Amino acid sequence: MKLETSLPVAVIGAGPVGLAAAAHLVSRGLTPIVFERGASVGASLLEWGHVRVFSPWAYNVDAAARALLEAAGWDAPEPTDLPTGREIVERYLAPLAALPPLAPAIRLSARVIAITRLGLDKVSNRGRDTAPFELRWIDAAGNEHASVVRAVIDASGTWARPNPMGVDGLPVLGERAAAEFIDYGIPDVLGASRDRFAGRTVLVVGSGHSAINTALALLRLHDAEPGTRVLWALRRNRIERLLGGGLNDQLPERGALGLAARQAIDAGRLQVLAPFAATRLEPADGKLAVIGTLNQTQLTLLVDRIVVATGFRPDLDLLSELRVAVDPATEAPPALSPLIDPNFHSCGTVPPHGVVELAQPEANFFIVGSKSYGRAPTFLMA
Repeated sequence: MKLETSLPVAVIGAGPVGLAAAAHLVSRGLTPIVFERGASVGASLLEWGHVRVFSPWAYNVDAAARALLEAAGWDAPEPTDLPTGREIVERYLAPLAALPPLAPAIRLSARVIAITRLGLDKVSNRGRDTAPFELRWIDAAGNEHASVVRAVIDASGTWARPNPMGVDGLPVLGERAAAEFIDYGIPDVLGASRDRFAGRTVLVVGSGHSAINTALALLRLHDAEPGTRVLWALRRNRIERLLGGGLNDQLPERGALGLAARQAIDAGRLQVLAPFAATRLEPADGKLAVIGTLNQTQLTLLVDRIVVATGFRPDLDLLSELRVAVDPATEAPPALSPLIDPNFHSCGTVPPHGVVELAQPEANFFIVGSKSYGRAPTFLMA
């Protein structure tokens, strides 16, 4: 039995990598079907649409996608400009998704919940490599559907699975119960979320550039709303490593962000707590008591809100009936993991990689994009 080549190839996720994959499929005469859990393409990017990325347009537009767009008369952005997340969607992803070769293939508000081999469970061997895949997905009305495809490219990303606050990878005690006080990722503190933060004491937890972005935005909010107070907690004392690149950073905008944070710290505008490990959150008269240790000394902070910017992790639950291999530490494909391990690499030192590193034991199934990086924070869109 041969693989049924008339079936489409499923792409999970209509972000930059998912739509690039769809463009490559079209350029090779294959038929994609794209499942996007959000109500629009690039839905995850729109959630951090206020944030300007470090890399210019020249690095953010896929070659196959560019060819399709230019053939349709696309007004390309200036290659050296740095876009925001929203601009990536509005100027690149939305025009790409609207092109006739791609538009009919995209299913919005379509959340994939499981994937299997048609008629086979995970243990079954006979005819496995030539059997098509069956995807189960739920539409906006909550109805469940099944689609049969010849191959699957999982570009669903990690944005929907933020890491919790605990240094051990678990939520700290009381974190779930305190959900109304906590934002994960990069909230728009100067825009849509301003009222939640203005005049409040805010604890930002995280040791990456997302945390710096949020802390600096809160300082700008403080300039307009002096009652706003910002505390920045690093779970590990990596401040010099984080801010040390400065103007020598391979991505100048990222280096400038580090310099701005350093200046705010030196000026006493940004209070840094490092290393700080929260152990418990408790309600305290409309505020939140954050109980933990600073340099192994017991400390209790009284805050109005917490922003947890501790990274993301892949959702592997929908892959439970597939034969998937991931590194036990990074949760990335085993051949890719040593190339991106954050213990040894930054995003500027990751070498080029492709299908060989992304191959899975399940034939014709691939995890790509930020999800392929698992828990490693070294992903660049290029």
